[in-house]
Amino acid sequence: METAARGGRGPAPAAHRRSPAGPGHQHHLPHPGLDRQRAGRAGFPVTASEILTAPVIAAAYLHDRYPGARCLLLNSGDIAGNLAGLTLAQEHDQAPADVVLVGGAGPEFSYQALNQAFGHLQRGARLVAMHRGLYWRTSQGLQLDAGAFLAGLEQAASTEADVVGKPAPAFFATALARLGASAAGTVMVGDDIDTDVLAAQRQGLIGVLVKTGKYLPRTYQAATGTPDHVLDSFAGLPALLEQLS
Repeated sequence: METAARGGRGPAPAAHRRSPAGPGHQHHLPHPGLDRQRAGRAGFPVTASEILTAPVIAAAYLHDRYPGARCLLLNSGDIAGNLAGLTLAQEHDQAPADVVLVGGAGPEFSYQALNQAFGHLQRGARLVAMHRGLYWRTSQGLQLDAGAFLAGLEQAASTEADVVGKPAPAFFATALARLGASAAGTVMVGDDIDTDVLAAQRQGLIGVLVKTGKYLPRTYQAATGTPDHVLDSFAGLPALLEQLS
């Protein structure tokens, strides 16, 4: 979960004054409009400018670091609308790519697709990932996510991905800068103790772990740190925010 109204692994409202924060990724990578609706139903009305998604941040990163780059997108679901201005390679296009961009995993992560990405990496393409999540929760239970495939691509191509989403420090810095919010006055709510909560706490945010979504007791017990707060569900957040204020 990652946020105030995350379904699956969606983006999160990142808001100041002790409001929930936690930009996430999609594929799930849901549309920002849907996240505004979910956040509103949860009692946290937000504007479009307060919704940050991994694809949007990835697009900004690529525009800045690799302007004009031709990108091979490996992602489950259509997120092209959130990658405005990027030049995306078409399916079965064999022309060299400058960047291999990895999003959320799904059926599209076939041997052919992964091998095509591997080929571009061997020819010098940069590897950029929206996150390192190993798994996420669906209605069918836990499912593998892109991080599991990303590790294989890195090892096979002897490269290291630029990760632009959580848990990268730049991801939280971008969210806070965009909102004009301080880290100490921002709450990160998530169901992944490492990628969501502890990563945010390392950047000075208040971390809140919720025992829903992809939360697993064994992962919590094996974590290298302790969340600032733990809730049974997101329903307990309003009371916590009241307490913190």
